[in-house]
Parts: sequence; structure tokens; C-alpha cells
Amino acid sequence: MKQSFVFSGSGGQGIMSAGMMLAHAAIDMGKHATFLPEYGPEQRGGSAKCTVIISDGEIVSPLPKMSDNFVAMNEQAFNKFSSDVKDGGIMVLNSSRITSEVKIDGKKVISVPVDDIALEVGNIKVANIVIIGALIGATGVVSKEVFVASLEEKFKEKKPEILAMNLKALEKGIAFGEQA
Repeated sequence: MKQSFVFSGSGGQGIMSAGMMLAHAAIDMGKHATFLPEYGPEQRGGSAKCTVIISDGEIVSPLPKMSDNFVAMNEQAFNKFSSDVKDGGIMVLNSSRITSEVKIDGKKVISVPVDDIALEVGNIKVANIVIIGALIGATGVVSKEVFVASLEEKFKEKKPEILAMNLKALEKGIAFGEQA
């Protein structure tokens, strides 16, 4: 089985980290994965987008014509890329920043108050972990255990509180995605 994921938002929202962590977790599960980053001309605050493809077999191209799954961290990203999602696809949206009414026929829309959850957990910087948790909960593309191991590896040099905060953000995101 092959699935494509587009992550989008602004620079500084952890878009690239989220895509890279998902790809690494898939590889840790024995799958094939590609990660293709795209940046706007600005550094912080500019547009950020990455595409991840995860497959049981070889991946011929890192760019799908249409994406199976879409993550939007802000309204600008949603408006720019939401039309690139296949019918039947899953869209995980940060409802803390996407405030317009979202009506999309033929796609499953999961609105998650990502920023609010991240602040509740302790820091806005874990917003990308919340939304990737929601994506994992909704799609099951990688196992929770493998992603937790990936987080533990990523934050092993940091203070234990940082890992704990990220794990809590992941748990809340997964729960949200599973309920959707």
C-alpha cells in the first residue's frame, strides 16, 4: 500500500520536522519513504510545505499528482493546497488558525484545535506533534509505538521534560484523530 502526505504551514511551525519524523518512523517500520521539502523565499514565517510518500514497495517518484492526506497548520496553507487532495482523502486542519468555514465534499476533514492543545500541554512548539498525532490516529500509517521511539531518539539529548511534553502532545493528537 502507498500513501502520500502533504504538510503545509508557515516556516517555524515545524512542518519539515513533522514530515521528516513521519518518514523516519515509516522506515523504522520497514517501509519505504521519501521526504521532499519545499520552502518559500522567506526564512521564518514564509510558506513551508513538504511531501512524504510511504509505501510497502519502491517509490518511483517523490511527487504525487494528488495527495492522499493533507495537513494544514494555517489558513494560507489550506487555501493554497487543499484542492490537491484526492477524493476520499483525509485533511487534518489546525482549527486554531483555520477559522473560515470548511466545506469539502468527498474528503474527510478533521479539525483539531492544535495551537490550543499545544499551549495546554505547555508550549506552542509542540503543535506539530499534536497534528502529526492526529494524522497517525486517523490513518494508522505508522504505529504509535514506533513514533514514540522516534521521538525518544530525537529528544534523547534534551531535558526529560521536553520529551514528556512531546509525548503528551502526541497522545492528545492521536486521541483526537482516533475519535474523528
